[in-house]
Amino acid sequence: NSRGSASLLKDSIPITEFSASGPFEGHDLLRRGFTSVKNELLPSHPLELSEKNFQLNQDKTNFATLRNIQGLHAPLKLQMELRAVKQVQRLPFLYSSNIALDTLRGNDESIGFEDILNDPSQSEVMGEPHMMMEYKLGLL
Repeated sequence: NSRGSASLLKDSIPITEFSASGPFEGHDLLRRGFTSVKNELLPSHPLELSEKNFQLNQDKTNFATLRNIQGLHAPLKLQMELRAVKQVQRLPFLYSSNIALDTLRGNDESIGFEDILNDPSQSEVMGEPHMMMEYKLGLL
């Protein structure tokens, strides 16, 4: 009797075992993007960490110099302005040039690698606007 064995099998396996929280869970491409082994690897060159932290190190040096020249209030004021400018952004599916942040850091008059090869029209990051907003607001 196949009906009896199917119901026996159905009763013996709990449904919670099929949840997506185990080691075989599916990766949600829409919300998390493609997985990359590159992010899990150690740096391949000693200067790679230095290059990744270049802007942070540059900011620390500038704040220390500013503190020595003008006093404690100047770097604190600049840090408050930088923090306020970082909070103001466009919607997550629109490209933002962050011109105010570049102006505060003094990078607005220089042309760098990211200005030429970081063209938003060639980006592969565009997604569905509604899903991206719901994810940012924590609704998904």
